[in-house]
Amino acid sequence: MDRRILIELQANGRATNHEISERVGLSPSPCLRRIKALEKQGAIQRYVALVDPEVLGLSVSAFVRVRLSGQDDRHLAEFENAVAEFPEVMECYLMSGEADYQLRVLVSSLGNFEDFLRHKLTRISGVSQVTSSFALRPIVYRTALPIAS
Repeated sequence: MDRRILIELQANGRATNHEISERVGLSPSPCLRRIKALEKQGAIQRYVALVDPEVLGLSVSAFVRVRLSGQDDRHLAEFENAVAEFPEVMECYLMSGEADYQLRVLVSSLGNFEDFLRHKLTRISGVSQVTSSFALRPIVYRTALPIAS
């Protein structure tokens, strides 16, 4: 039942408890108790609105692979703390393989991307190599986790 509730909430975070309870086949009170328990457990972290980046003029999506000069705890922490402060960085992952990190960066123009690289990313101590690729268009973009019901 919790999985069904999560599926419904991922599809529409603004659905009322009554709407969710009807869709999953529970009465409203037990449904609300389950939602509150899922929030308390951390399964539901927060509720957000998904905003279309194109509408806001954020049409350049870049994937940036970063290699550091050292992979010790100090270098990793310094890099992670710095990129967490950059609003252009939508996602950042510590990676295995040739790059240490992969970032998804969202900006309004190639000029803004260049500014991001020159004035922010490459100024982080320990960054030794940066490789960028630009998304031409999204094919699959999901925000809902693949929960088996």
